Amino acid sequence: QVQVAESGGGLVQAGGSLRLSCTASGSSFSVDHTDWYRQPPGKQREGVAGMPGSGVTAVTGRFTVYRDKAKNAVHMEIDSLKPEDTDDYYCNIRGWRDIRGTRGQFGLWGQGTQVTVSS
Repeated sequence: QVQVAESGGGLVQAGGSLRLSCTASGSSFSVDHTDWYRQPPGKQREGVAGMPGSGVTAVTGRFTVYRDKAKNAVHMEIDSLKPEDTDDYYCNIRGWRDIRGTRGQFGLWGQGTQVTVSS
């Protein structure tokens, strides 16, 4: 069984930076891709940035995704924060895991972490 969890959200000032973290826990699994999404109230989740399991860093505009191998985590740094960045942010991990000796694919979401940017 694999579980995904996000952390790092909170209240921040516009113009600052914030680091969100996505951690996968469990056993007998491998990660093919990690992606970050954000979800405005009442709207669908929108892709922000991501990287393959073998990735180290990826930059998409103000969003930088990088891997911490030691902690089995993928972080997303948001720079030059704007009030419009106020959203719930989610991590999605896709990969493979062993279930009763049989390998199968999985795709899991974390519970989300809330980011609020003040002007």
